[in-house]
Amino acid sequence: MLTAPTPAGDEQRVAALHSLNILDTLPEERFDRLTRLARRVFEVPIALVSLVDENRQWFKSRAGLDATETPRDISFCGHAIHGQQVFEISDASLDPRFFDNPLVTENPNIRFYAGCPLHSMDGNPLGTLCIIDSKPRQLNNEELETLQDLALMAERELAALQLATVDELTGISNRRGFGMLANKSLKYCARNDLKAALVYLDLNKFKPINDQHGHAEGDKALIVFADLMKQLFRESDVFARVGGDEFVVLLTDTDKLQAEHLIGRFQEALDQYNATAGNPYTIRFAHGVVDYNRFRHNSIDSLMADGDKMMYWQKEHTALGKLDGRGSRRLK
Repeated sequence: MLTAPTPAGDEQRVAALHSLNILDTLPEERFDRLTRLARRVFEVPIALVSLVDENRQWFKSRAGLDATETPRDISFCGHAIHGQQVFEISDASLDPRFFDNPLVTENPNIRFYAGCPLHSMDGNPLGTLCIIDSKPRQLNNEELETLQDLALMAERELAALQLATVDELTGISNRRGFGMLANKSLKYCARNDLKAALVYLDLNKFKPINDQHGHAEGDKALIVFADLMKQLFRESDVFARVGGDEFVVLLTDTDKLQAEHLIGRFQEALDQYNATAGNPYTIRFAHGVVDYNRFRHNSIDSLMADGDKMMYWQKEHTALGKLDGRGSRRLK
């Protein structure tokens, strides 16, 4: 058996899949409709929308199959995602890559397989729309086009999910996407008795950038800010743009003091950008940090509300001259 490959750079592909927040979710009619249609059109016993993560292929929709997932190393879809065209196996029992695969020698006794790769909006392969038969066969050109058309419809549904959870301008999570990811992180912290801290950030004097230099420059400032967040925060951190010029970060296994240290590093990176970018304005921000308390914060919304209050407290005290504009108290 030829194990499904895991090429270099697969982490980016998997990260794109996880960003959709679709894995292990309930069935949805918009995907089930496509697998029912594929099963009927091609007269096959099984049709799937299969998504391939680090170690498994998980079925967002499955028509004619009881299993919800299989290991990635034995999956046919694990092979299919690395091409651009339909990956077709006419008779797996005669194919040297698959003849001894347990999905061939045991249930569901795959003989025919055809999978069309599904891609994210930025081109990362996420999985396939595939059809399976226990009898050998081969698709003709018209059938290949039909499978590709159905896969394109599945891609559009995945794109709709991505647009619903990702900020279009900056490419990071929006408020809805942050809520979904952050609530999962908080549940994990509560279950494992881990600390967490939330940082609420707001760009200072952002409106004058738009008013004096144009909205294109304002958009540029937001993109720069988000890109620095991607670079400076950890893979385990959840961050998002939650308003016009407001951003938020949830730091797991981190307390308020550690969070302030990370924000200091972020400030240094932003200072470096401001010093070298040559822009006619300076990007600055105010922030508020709140420790997660599972007895006080019953949801991410309540934690964000406290972070928002802390951020405005800092803004007010900066304006009164009690803080130095970077959130530190002035020395007397």
